[in-house]
Amino acid sequence: MSGYRIRDAGSGDALALTEALVEAANWDSDRQRPRVAVLADPVRRRYIASWPRPGDAGVLAVDGEGDPIGACWYRLFPADRPGLAAVPGVPEITLGVRPVWRAQGVGRTMLRAVLEKSIAAGHPRVALSVERGNFAQRLYISEGFVTVSSNDTADIMVRAAR
Repeated sequence: MSGYRIRDAGSGDALALTEALVEAANWDSDRQRPRVAVLADPVRRRYIASWPRPGDAGVLAVDGEGDPIGACWYRLFPADRPGLAAVPGVPEITLGVRPVWRAQGVGRTMLRAVLEKSIAAGHPRVALSVERGNFAQRLYISEGFVTVSSNDTADIMVRAAR
C-alpha cells in the first residue's frame, strides 16, 4: 500500500483521534479490547477529551481518498490528572495506525511530524507509555526514546529534543 499524506489534526478530527486511540490500545491482534471498553477507561479518554485543548498538537495520516488511516498527537496533562506515562510537565504522545497500514512507515512519518511540532512549541521532552511486547517500541527506540521507568505491563519512554 502506498499513497498516504500527512496533515495537521484540527478541531474536526476528534473521531479520527478516537479511532487511532482504539487502534493504539489494540496493537496485539491476539488480545483485542472492545472499542467501548477502551473508551470507557477514564485515563485513556483523557487523550481525546475536548480535542483540541490549548497546547495540543497532532497530525493525521490520510489515504488517497482523504480517509484517516492513523493519527499521532501530544497532550500535556495536569499533574493531578496524569496520562499513562505520568511524567510531570512533559507532553504525552499517542500514536495509532490501522492494522492494514502498519509497518509501512506511516507511524514513523507521523511521529517525526509530531516531534517537530513539540520542539517548535518549546517542549524539550515528550513521553509515552508502551505496553511490553508492542512492536512499536522498536520504532520509539529508533527515534531516540529511552525507557525511564516501568510498571507491571508497560514501559514509560521519554525523548529529549535533538
